[in-house]
Amino acid sequence: MQSSQEVANACARFRLARNDPMEKPASHPNIPSPRIGVLLINLGTPDAPEPGPVRRYLKQFLSDRRVVEIPPIIWQPILRGVILTTRPKKSAHAYAQIWTPEGSPLAVVTRKQSEALQGAFGPDVMVDWAMRYGTPSIEQKLSTLCDAGCTRILIASLYPQYSGATTATGFDEVARVLSKKRWQPALRTLPPYHDDPAYIDALAASVKDGLAKLDFTPDALLASFHSMPLRTLELGDPYHCHCMKTARLLGEALGQPLTVSFQSRLGRAKWLEPATDKTLEGLPGKGIKKVAVFTPGFSADNLETLEEVAMQGKESFIESGGESFAYLPCLNASETGIKMLRTLLSRELAGWVSAP
Repeated sequence: MQSSQEVANACARFRLARNDPMEKPASHPNIPSPRIGVLLINLGTPDAPEPGPVRRYLKQFLSDRRVVEIPPIIWQPILRGVILTTRPKKSAHAYAQIWTPEGSPLAVVTRKQSEALQGAFGPDVMVDWAMRYGTPSIEQKLSTLCDAGCTRILIASLYPQYSGATTATGFDEVARVLSKKRWQPALRTLPPYHDDPAYIDALAASVKDGLAKLDFTPDALLASFHSMPLRTLELGDPYHCHCMKTARLLGEALGQPLTVSFQSRLGRAKWLEPATDKTLEGLPGKGIKKVAVFTPGFSADNLETLEEVAMQGKESFIESGGESFAYLPCLNASETGIKMLRTLLSRELAGWVSAP
């Protein structure tokens, strides 16, 4: 192996032989001007509301060891033999209920968030977006940023509350992709922002705006978070604690306590409770006939919020004796939501770029 001095001497001899110390050799790869990248990451979505694309998406998603921690020798036969033969058709029907002319709501919103932030941090900062599962992939978009000259990249996973099954797996994929690159960019990651004042203020403003548009006054406000297996809490995952702190701070900002529940369970294992569907079914029996539901664990509306809560949840609540039900949308690409993201991202870009 050559020493650094031997390499330097060889380079010097090469330049002298060409009689032009500044000119790059013809074989030298093109190196674009240095830029800074911001990559927004969300969970993922099928490419179409059809069984085939849904099956491909579920296979990738449910094969992630961060998502399903059952040993593969036990889990994979279940996944391939039962889940992937029965669930895609049902899930495709659910996706079809919320699909838009532009595509999946989660992908559409995340793209719009990226577009709204483009140029927000100066001309040398490039903002893009990717999905952990499905398309556009993290690998594809990291390559795009690197090819564009981004030598410094902020990875912004849009999960307010940290979980190994969401935030961590995104970082895992970034590391896997970059492990194959000879020239790696400098990285920063957006921390969990479950209790950040900018996030709580944005949520409070959004909820207040949604409530002001209703033609009824809710008897209760229900904050529904995505559930996780109880085992993750017992193993030290902070997700449950982050959710409860978000709900407490948001309740204080709104001036009233919130009812907290957890949705989207899968399988027979014990999950975080109380369950959103059971909570909604039980509220009318407690005299709560009017309810407004929102989902502060999601940065963008998706299947779990639009179909599971806004549609199925409403149906269950009304059938159980409820009178009025409202679903309040996520921050999405609203002016309030984009302002919040700009605040968080500007903070993490400090030292790389000047404050806008």
